[in-house]
Amino acid sequence: MDLDDMASFCKKTGIIFQNSEIYGGLSGFWDYGPVGAQIKKNMVDLWWEEFVEKRDDVVGIDGSIISSSEVWKASGHVDSFSDPLVDCKKCKKRMRADRLIEEETGEKVEGEGPGKMDSIIEEKNISCPRCGGSLTDVREFNLMFETNLGSVDSEENKAYLRPETAQLIFTNFKQVVDSTRQKLPFGIAQIGRAFRNEVSPRNFVFRTREFGQMEIEYFVHPDNKKKCPFIDEEIRSYELQVLTAEHQRGGEGHERMTIGELVDGGYAETEWLAYWLYQHFNWFVKLGVDPKNLRLREHMEDELAHYAGSCFDIEYNFPFGWDEVYGNADRGDYDLRRHQEASGKKLGVYDQNKEEHVLPRVVSEPSQGIERSLMVFLMDAYTVEDGRKFLELDPRLAPVKCRIFPLMPKDGLDQKAREIYSSLDDRINVEYEESGSIGKRYARADEIGVPYCITVDYDTLEDDTVTIRDRNSTDQIRVVIDELYDVLKDLVFGDKTFEEFLEES
Repeated sequence: MDLDDMASFCKKTGIIFQNSEIYGGLSGFWDYGPVGAQIKKNMVDLWWEEFVEKRDDVVGIDGSIISSSEVWKASGHVDSFSDPLVDCKKCKKRMRADRLIEEETGEKVEGEGPGKMDSIIEEKNISCPRCGGSLTDVREFNLMFETNLGSVDSEENKAYLRPETAQLIFTNFKQVVDSTRQKLPFGIAQIGRAFRNEVSPRNFVFRTREFGQMEIEYFVHPDNKKKCPFIDEEIRSYELQVLTAEHQRGGEGHERMTIGELVDGGYAETEWLAYWLYQHFNWFVKLGVDPKNLRLREHMEDELAHYAGSCFDIEYNFPFGWDEVYGNADRGDYDLRRHQEASGKKLGVYDQNKEEHVLPRVVSEPSQGIERSLMVFLMDAYTVEDGRKFLELDPRLAPVKCRIFPLMPKDGLDQKAREIYSSLDDRINVEYEESGSIGKRYARADEIGVPYCITVDYDTLEDDTVTIRDRNSTDQIRVVIDELYDVLKDLVFGDKTFEEFLEES
């Protein structure tokens, strides 16, 4: 399935719509319909449950979208958060220079300076892809969304919408430590919206101007930056696809490698980085993503931020190729140090013995885009089989866990089905539907990923049993109504598979 087909599918099923569509649409902004909003909420809730609620060493915050301009000056965003921009002199089309060069030549130049890109454009005789016109010199375009606070438009009242969620973790670091009394090592997590004035939004919801992030900054004592006590033999032996910097320099493809080999081979600078890469890679896999469509990619030396000792992405094999859905860098003490210097406030902590005041080191920054992650789950779940189209979503991600149908809306079948719906509605996410033939109702449920459908038929009126139909196999089992909730709970939360119930029936 290509991205145009996915966009059409998402619009038809109420997953994602173009923002302001009735006015022609607004590039880089998307809205989520009833189905998409619920899938996205389920995904975000599962991430928070896994990485915050289930852990004693991670706490969460929810920072403001707008922050003082001083925050973004200290972080370096005001001066250097930019993309290379080029215009067509003839039709005035505005483009990202690095993307244009990559599309025209296949050469990756992300991170190169404007002068280098000007040379390539001249050497390769690259022109405007729309009209063939000549191009302006490459210049840097700052991606920050600027606003003013209050009624006076002045430099003093200037503020910015955040281009990332991470900085709020650093500026709130001292308040979090003081209020939670967390001891190193520990992490601070945040989920929220971010805004970047992208030159050329593209690839459906992959690159947008407003997006969500799920992010953790994990802090350790600088003396303990290498060894992670959470890595055990099970984690070390976990195998996944890895594209190292060495592979990229040699023009080679990825290879299978264990987490242990990632550390022992010196690819991941610390065990901490490898541990968090494993945790998030495995999170995708546990929620149903085919690991063959995922890989780790090590950043090349010229890609690394000046503060990063090591950085890896988790990439997914999209229709437009492998691209990032998650990034993880060893940021060191760069951010806390910059904010400490700019604000004049001490942002260090005492060690366990309360003898030494140290500036913690961020050994891992797991950061993933909400929209990109949702794309991964949708692309991987979309299935065409025997003429059926359905989303093979993990039940925990599914927008509805079960739909309840009367075989026909008459003869008391509808009344019985509504009674069952009422008995389940306050305990599990279920829906009632009676419109159309039973086949069409199954197809509509399958299409948006509803994993199970309950049908009330004439036998139900005789013996108080119903059928549960499995979305993936279309097999059915017969269940006593009194046991219905327990069966659904086992199925949805993975305590028992449909195949196991089928064998018992």
